[in-house]
This record gives sequence, C-alpha cells and structure tokens, in this order.
Amino acid sequence: MRKLVKWISLGTCVLFTTILAAGCGKNTQTVTFFNYGENIDTETINEFEKQYGIKVNMNTFDDMDTMYQKISNSGVQYDVILVSDALMPRMIEEGLIQELNKENIPNINQMDEAYLNLSMDPDNKYSVPYMFGTVGIIYNKEVVDEPVDSWDILWNEKYRDQIFMFDTYRDTIGAALKKLGYSLNSTNPEELEAAKQALLEQRKLVDPIYGVDNGTGMIANHETAINMIWSGEGLNLQDEDSNLVYVVPKEGANFWIDSLCIPSNAKNVEAAEKFINFVSDKESALRIADEIGYTTPNKEARMAQDEHIRNNPNAYMSKDLMDLCELYSNFSLKDKQLYDEVWTQVKVK
Repeated sequence: MRKLVKWISLGTCVLFTTILAAGCGKNTQTVTFFNYGENIDTETINEFEKQYGIKVNMNTFDDMDTMYQKISNSGVQYDVILVSDALMPRMIEEGLIQELNKENIPNINQMDEAYLNLSMDPDNKYSVPYMFGTVGIIYNKEVVDEPVDSWDILWNEKYRDQIFMFDTYRDTIGAALKKLGYSLNSTNPEELEAAKQALLEQRKLVDPIYGVDNGTGMIANHETAINMIWSGEGLNLQDEDSNLVYVVPKEGANFWIDSLCIPSNAKNVEAAEKFINFVSDKESALRIADEIGYTTPNKEARMAQDEHIRNNPNAYMSKDLMDLCELYSNFSLKDKQLYDEVWTQVKVK
C-alpha cells in the first residue's frame, strides 16, 4: 500500500480531535473526516471552516485495512472517509457506505471523465474521486545508462544490489505478472507460478532490496539506482533531483484511485456533503495536489497546474497507457491464500 510524504500518528490525531471537540461550543457543527495520512492541506480545511462555520475533526489511518475495520465496527462513526478502489466494492456490498445525493455535490462535474464510472463504483453512486496515482519505477540516470520503459529493468543483473522492490505482495507479484504480459489481478495458478519463478530468478540475479517506506530515502540518497515507487513520491523526487526520473512501464501498472465516501452511520450527512463538495472544487483540488504531490482527477485543477506537471505523461497518462493499467481487485479468501503462498515462497528463498 502506498504511503504519503507526511504522516500524523493515529493516536496524536485522536487526541487532537478530542481536545478540539471539547473546546467547541455545543452548537458548533462538525464534520469528522477519517483520512489516509495527512493528505490534505491546512489552508483548505481552514477555508472550509471559515466559509461554512463547520469544524473539521480529522482522524488518520495508515493502511486501508485499518480504515475498514474501524468502519465495519458500527460503534465508530465518521462523516467522511477515504476509501481505496480495492475496498470500494466490498464496502458497498456490505452496506458500509451510503449513496450520495449528487445534487448537493455539484463539483463532481469538475472531474475528468477518465476517473469516473470505474468498475469499483459504476455511475459514482457512492464515491467522489479525490486523488489517483500509479505504482511505477524511479531510476537514477547517472547510474542507469539505458532507456527505462519496462518492468524488465528490475531484472537486469547490471544493477545487482541497487534494485528496490516493495515488500508488499500485491505490488511486487503484480509487477512480475505485468512483466510477463499477464493481468496483475490474475488468479490463474500457472500465471502465478510463472510470476513466482520470475521473482525467484530476480533474487538470484540481482538480489533486490525489499522494503516499503525506506525506498524513497534510499534512492534520494543514491543508495539504490532503480526502485519500485508510488507515483506521488516518485514525481516529488523527480522535481527535487534532476537525475531521478519516474516512469510508468509500457506494460502497464497498478492504477489506484482513492475516493471520498459517506459512511452509512454518518452523524452529519449535510456537513459531509458540503465538505466533499468543497474539497472537490478546482481551487481546493489544486492546493491539495500541490501539497501532496499526487495527481488530481479534477480536470480544471489540472489545467491550472504548471505545464511540466499537467503535461507529464507519467503523471497524467495517455489513454493507451491508461488502458494497460489496472485497479486492484478485491480478492476472495481463496485467491488471497493463493497469493500468500506464492509470496511466502519468494520471501523464504
């Protein structure tokens, strides 16, 4: 699962929220936002509070499974939550999120059609796109002296001990599947066996470094030369260091999209609708994208970004490349066990 550049610990946020709530008058309206890390800018929250007189109480989580467990416990209530594409169908099916009244969220019309009506939520009955990105490759062009446009580069023995792979089974098995021309959601045992063998071969040839958060710092410090990375971190690093380049491989990659939803047991639906509509506006979306580094689905905000951002084909992909990218499917227990078995065999080499 991707991480954001900035984090507030869940415990700190809960304490902050408690203090904030205690300091507010009883008649002060609030909206409680359960957010994936600190992926919103302070100015947007301040502007919302000023315009509507509604206080924003923000709690954070650091992985989507934590969010799901909290929401599925009916004793925990939030007004707005951030939901991943992989979890969206499950949460809809289980009745954990409610249908939106789009008349109260007109700014959904500012979203690019490429990021609407996706398979996870046809017609966007339950969700409004918030941010999106990819899992791709970042490389140091001072070290890597050949074109980088394919997952194949992660198997090149020239870069032994300089290749960083995610220690997350969906991302790394997915990269191997894509390299081989398969879907990253494949549940075909033969294709998964081929992906396993490819990853075992990679370890034999180049002994890649496995990790998660530490990869961003490693390539920034030139400790590695080629990394799997989430697009937000990759594009930020590219802006900071001209020798680092982020690419989406030509075979396609994981395309993910996080969306804003209202839980079924939300206390303040009216405030939630106002908040979702406000952060979906061009100006808010532009500020948020600039703060976080991830790409915005708001087409008007994109056009207001600097040219090198809005025209970067590895940020806002062409339709041809986009068509090769895939959302992660929400696996059944049986399919997850199949992936777990493959991953265990790769990691215990």
